[in-house]
Order: sequence, then structure tokens, then C-alpha cells
Amino acid sequence: MSHRPQQLGSVLQRAIQSVIERGFSDPRIQGVITVTNVRVAPDLKNAIVGVTVIPTENEKLTLHGLRSAGGYIRRQAAELVALHQLPQFEFRIDEQVKKEAGVLAAIHKAVAELDPDESDDDASPDSSSNTPTTNEDVT
Repeated sequence: MSHRPQQLGSVLQRAIQSVIERGFSDPRIQGVITVTNVRVAPDLKNAIVGVTVIPTENEKLTLHGLRSAGGYIRRQAAELVALHQLPQFEFRIDEQVKKEAGVLAAIHKAVAELDPDESDDDASPDSSSNTPTTNEDVT
């Protein structure tokens, strides 16, 4: 099995992010856009580009703008990547980041509910104690 699609995906991710960071004149493309992953098909003809948009209120409009600018992004990325023919890009919102953020928020909430004083202790400078941090004094 070839690693070529994964390698190309990694190279394309950096190239597409670079093109997006340069900016667009399209007013639909707003916010902070991050290319989270690029999955290239085994035949190297198509690539799914996962993106996140902050703030999330701009997701749909920005995704529409990115899809419209897909040809431009592909041409600009082709200048950065030494490849005879680049795959066609299909832009999608990466929902995985939202799921991860939700899980982290739930973990933080659960920890806070278990011991509400512990989260305050971590932030305070007085949380240091005189107890040894090594097992030297333990008999």
C-alpha cells in the first residue's frame, strides 16, 4: 500500500493554508480559517480539504466562498507544490474539532463539579505546600 496520498495530503495542507493566509478579495471569506486535514483519494485525483472557521457564525458563508475560490486556491497551491497535476479540492467543515472541544469542555466541567476548590488552587500562587515532592522522607 502506497503512502503517497498521505504524503501529498500533508504537502497540500501546508500549501493550501499558505494560500488562505494570503487572503482573498471575496467578502464571503471571513474569520480565521485553518486547514485541519487534507485527505487525498488513492488515485490522487480528488482531495477533501477539512477546514475550521472561527467564529463559527461565518462557517457557511466562508465555506461557500472557499468552494467558489477553489480553482484559484488550486492554481496558487500548484505554484507551491512540485506536482504535475493537483487533485480537485472539495472543501468541508471539519466537525472533529468541535467534537473535541465539546469533550474537553465536558471533562473540565466534570472535574470542576467533583472538586470546585481544586480548580481555584491550581491558579493561586499560595498552592505550594511544605510537603516533599519526592519520596525521600517517606518511610
